[in-house]
Amino acid sequence: MKKIKMPKDLVEPQVNENAKIVLSKRYLRKGLDGEPVEDIKGLFWRVASAIALEEEKYTNSPYKVEELARIFYDLMVSFRFLPNSPTLMNAGTELGQLAACFVLPVGDSMEEIFDALKYAALIHKSGGGTGFSFSRLRPKDSRVGSTGGVASGPLSFMKIFNTATEQVKQGGTRRGANMGILRIDHPDILDFIRAKERDGDLNNFNLSVGLTEKFMQAVEDDLEYELVAPHTGEVKAKLRAREVFSLLVQKAWESGDPGIIFLDRINRDNPTPKQGEIESTNPCGEQPLLPYEACNLGSINLSKFYLPDKQDIDWEGLKETIHLSVRFLDNVIDASKYPLEQISEKVRLNRKIGLGVMGWADLLFQLKIPYNSQKALNLAEKMMKFIQSESKAASKQLALERGPFPAYEESVYKEKNLGPYRNATTTTIAPTGTLSIIAGCSSGIEPLFALSFVRKVMDGETLVEVNPYFEAAMKEAGSYSPKLMEEVAKKGSIQHLDFIDKELKDVFVTAMDIEPEYHLKMQAAFQKYTDNAVSKTVNLPNSATQEDIWHIYWLAYELGCKGVTVYRDGCKSSQVLCTGEGEAKKNKGETKTSQVKDRPEVIYGFTQKVQTGLGTLYLTVNEVDGKPFEVFATIGRSGRSITAKAEAIGRLVSLALRSGIEVREIVKQLKGIGGEHPVFQKKGLLLSIPDAVAWVLENRYLRGEKINPDARANDLNRPTCPECGQELTFQEGCFLCTECGYTKCG
Repeated sequence: MKKIKMPKDLVEPQVNENAKIVLSKRYLRKGLDGEPVEDIKGLFWRVASAIALEEEKYTNSPYKVEELARIFYDLMVSFRFLPNSPTLMNAGTELGQLAACFVLPVGDSMEEIFDALKYAALIHKSGGGTGFSFSRLRPKDSRVGSTGGVASGPLSFMKIFNTATEQVKQGGTRRGANMGILRIDHPDILDFIRAKERDGDLNNFNLSVGLTEKFMQAVEDDLEYELVAPHTGEVKAKLRAREVFSLLVQKAWESGDPGIIFLDRINRDNPTPKQGEIESTNPCGEQPLLPYEACNLGSINLSKFYLPDKQDIDWEGLKETIHLSVRFLDNVIDASKYPLEQISEKVRLNRKIGLGVMGWADLLFQLKIPYNSQKALNLAEKMMKFIQSESKAASKQLALERGPFPAYEESVYKEKNLGPYRNATTTTIAPTGTLSIIAGCSSGIEPLFALSFVRKVMDGETLVEVNPYFEAAMKEAGSYSPKLMEEVAKKGSIQHLDFIDKELKDVFVTAMDIEPEYHLKMQAAFQKYTDNAVSKTVNLPNSATQEDIWHIYWLAYELGCKGVTVYRDGCKSSQVLCTGEGEAKKNKGETKTSQVKDRPEVIYGFTQKVQTGLGTLYLTVNEVDGKPFEVFATIGRSGRSITAKAEAIGRLVSLALRSGIEVREIVKQLKGIGGEHPVFQKKGLLLSIPDAVAWVLENRYLRGEKINPDARANDLNRPTCPECGQELTFQEGCFLCTECGYTKCG
């Protein structure tokens, strides 16, 4: 593999501590012992030089390869632009798979279904995510002509895909992620809408219902619509459109799934309609693709283009960055080694790229523009119109140097006499969860989730981390103090603090401070000038009603969005394990309970002696596979009231552990509970027996991690990161850990 020697005078990348953790854990190349074999400078040079080498193929390029490698390096280490994660991970390596998004067809035969499953495994292994439409599959109980049997339907095969995904670790760094789509007129649509009623089902899938304008019109007019068997075209049934739409809204209210996409709108923007209809998107919904297409994405950090002297945007600098980014992404297409020949052919036929943005909320902070304002919406349209126009100009320039994308002659650009372009699409607003951590900026076009928050650092210590623009504004206003930042960190917001100026409150809003309608309007503003789609979550408070979600869905349709994802804060906790009228009737109102693991015949553990204010507590913890399985708490003589209470605590903790509740959650619930006889220990103050139980579990199993008991009320409402325990945030259509970069969507 040809390489360009790294110059000695390259600027050192300046990254914060959190970015260092994420880069080391997920991006730096590692040896057989799992230790990094490159540093951060080496990573960015590896990527820059590998992508610049593709320039050698084009004799009309205005750049020399060595010169372009340095330009690309500076572009990335200044954090004005970053490519998608697979490019950072794999460029310049033997794996060499650089695209993030893939869509695979699922045909209506056993051979086609399992081909798609095999291809998905190869893509996941190489570091990509996959999208599927299951709309071509015949509905359950349909007759299968070749065997005389009956079909099991899309949902049964989705479960097989889900299980297979569970077994494939993406390149050692990324989990497999899928999008599953079913058309609203498929006969199995009600089962699909209810597919995630049980918590944990289809956990490797995001789900979206493909809505048609015909269906939306039927909802508006309160009419029935037809369910059509895809393999025969036969009308199987009719449903009232409003009732189905209401069910969609109900399920989104309960758990956030499924989302919706507007198929007709997506296909109106299909630049190559002669190649077929677009029927699916990538896992987070921002990249509609034809079967076997892939797309590589990249994001410009808008926070880097603020001119403080002029209190304006550096439009000229932004233009230069857009043109370099388009060249970079076009080179990525040539550099990438795709996992299937069909994908290689399709990608190079259309040469789609997706340039997007991050740092939008940070830019608004610098400009002192409230996110939830018409001024912000106007700027969003202006910004994306500029990026769209300049990315098209850059693509046209590349077409002069390199030729247009091969399918140009049968594209809408030719048909409308728009001139040749190098790329069939140029813009996408993609999720930037881990990229924004590396760049130290806000994610995508999302508002901040917290202005200040507590981050765990070494040896269980904590650090209050503050958004730099908020910190600077507070200092400028003479209101900054470490104690105040700790207070802000409790809620992440400043809206409840009466002594802070209204102007600051207006500008420094967080996701939960913003009206849901403004979340949607911001998405629509960026969508107006985006080729593909926009990854954005409409965040709703826990108190939001189903009517609120109905309104958001309808507004998304009216404002021209290509899809929408909503998430009601804490909704996962209120999601019944099994919901829906059908299940309630089936179980005659019985409440389903979690599965409690059986106790092995032989089990080992330890007993710890702890002095409490009520006497000596002997806490026995038995383990299975190194994890706590049951707890016995003994204090004083049998028969005393305190002994009974200790035994009760032990039994309930044991039940929680055997039901799969994480130790961290148990500690959060017990830690800090006060008693009438607190006692000082070398390790600190023990308030009560439950506090002592929490102390033992925390010190034994949480490796010095300090649990904040103040967060007890809310933490069970929100999922935690399986790798580091930090609370996950739901943004850009996926759960993300801001601590270590883990994401459920790969």
